[in-house]
Amino acid sequence: MCIGYTNIITGAANDHFLISSLATIPVQKNMMPKYKFAVIAVDVIIFTIKNEELQVLLIKMKKKPYKDCWAAPGGLIGLRENCEQAAKRQLSQKAGVGNVYLEQLYTFSEINRDPFGRVVSVAYFALLPPSGLNLKTTAEYADVGWHPVNQLPKMAYDHKKIINAAAKRLKAKLGYTNIVCNLLPESFTLTDLQRTYEIILGRKLDKRNFRKKILSLKLIRKLKQQRKGVANRPAELYKFARRKPQIVEIL
Repeated sequence: MCIGYTNIITGAANDHFLISSLATIPVQKNMMPKYKFAVIAVDVIIFTIKNEELQVLLIKMKKKPYKDCWAAPGGLIGLRENCEQAAKRQLSQKAGVGNVYLEQLYTFSEINRDPFGRVVSVAYFALLPPSGLNLKTTAEYADVGWHPVNQLPKMAYDHKKIINAAAKRLKAKLGYTNIVCNLLPESFTLTDLQRTYEIILGRKLDKRNFRKKILSLKLIRKLKQQRKGVANRPAELYKFARRKPQIVEIL
């Protein structure tokens, strides 16, 4: 791709404390940047467990140069909102998602990350249980849907990098927090819980040791209910004793 350059001066011309040095910002040749100065956006990586895989919610782009590519929901931060408020708004408007676990991930500030101008992204990741989702998006996008993290479609911007960073963070936090509770429904079996860990970690766990450790931590409590109608004998159902985030050594 051919790259041109544009020089931008920021600040007030008569106050050396407010004048920045010339900023050399690469832009695509024959394309004027949409933003004259750096702006701040949020991008939200939304994970769930679906079809025995860790999947991410993506929206399909219409605008060039990313037509038919996929992206994480996101957009610019409004003048009267903070980063978290903007992330929640983007989730609601562009994916039809609300009332979910949301955590700030990292700030992505590579100069060439957005072809329309100098955009810094404050990335978040969100976690959803696997059912009860009514996905929707706006007319600005062609589609919305779940995609396996290990089989991503053609991605826009640097969103593949952001997704990989979010998956890495999630995997790490399984070992020392109760974050997994946000990926499971209100009631679940011990097998459901173990499989969720295994899917994210990408490895098998010893059934006996896993159950012994989980039960000893008193993170979950048994319900007076069973899951019936499966091939094996009815399975005991459990729920989390607390869903409030906490630090606890699990793995």
